[in-house]
Amino acid sequence: MMLRTMAGVGWTVLLAGVLSGQATAPLTFEVATVKPSTGDDHRIGIQMLPGGGLRTTGTTLKFLLTFAYDVRDFQISGGPGWINSDRFDITAKAERGGSDSAPPDPRSMTDAQMKTAREQMQQRLQGLLAERFQLVIHRETKEQSVYALVVGKTGSKLKESQVTSGEGHRMMRMGRGQISGEGVPLEMLTNVLSNQLGRPVIDRTGLQGPFDLKLEWTPDPGQAGPFGGLPPPGVEVPPPPDPNGPSLFTAVQEQLGLRLESTKGPVQMIVIDKVEKPSEN
Repeated sequence: MMLRTMAGVGWTVLLAGVLSGQATAPLTFEVATVKPSTGDDHRIGIQMLPGGGLRTTGTTLKFLLTFAYDVRDFQISGGPGWINSDRFDITAKAERGGSDSAPPDPRSMTDAQMKTAREQMQQRLQGLLAERFQLVIHRETKEQSVYALVVGKTGSKLKESQVTSGEGHRMMRMGRGQISGEGVPLEMLTNVLSNQLGRPVIDRTGLQGPFDLKLEWTPDPGQAGPFGGLPPPGVEVPPPPDPNGPSLFTAVQEQLGLRLESTKGPVQMIVIDKVEKPSEN
């Protein structure tokens, strides 16, 4: 499954394998190299390899934290400035015995296989960050501002998807000021909206899905990219398709028949207690 955006900064998330094994002990990488990124194209990539391996390109520590702990930028607190600027390339191999057989094709993964793959990789990556970056964190839950996604007064305009159910049939294309997709669950939409708005978005529509959808808007200056976060310093972000288009709030209401309401809710935070630049390989 590949998600690609072209917005001056290309971000690629590629799932190239599924992990297997038993969670009787913390999963770890057998060997890993962590090097400062030398690439100048500002692409960020995470590749999960068959057998439990991992390869990343141009990833900041903050980006790795969002993946390892399943949080977004705004849920990470503390840490020095370099966690959001210094970029690293990582190549890691899983310990022997972690997986003896090749995983299924990512395009045909079931929801359960995708969930298992992500959870096992997160566990390995958490261990790597603790060992190589001396990362120590704790969790806190704070009452913060959130958005509730609800059905608008005139009713939902979402089109129920006719694609075959299953992870391999889901597709979402994301760029600056535009989202489109087939077989999209509302959870995926709320995640993207959350990244754009910088606060959690809670689904309170009562709709089941999945849906085929298209959403276009004009981002505010400095608004996050499709996966959250801002582009690296010095990178010029091209304008959206329509510089005179609606705001995200207006687009959600007019094009999807939904509404974003500001409210309060509990938000889980990751607080960085200690972190150091990575040790030598």
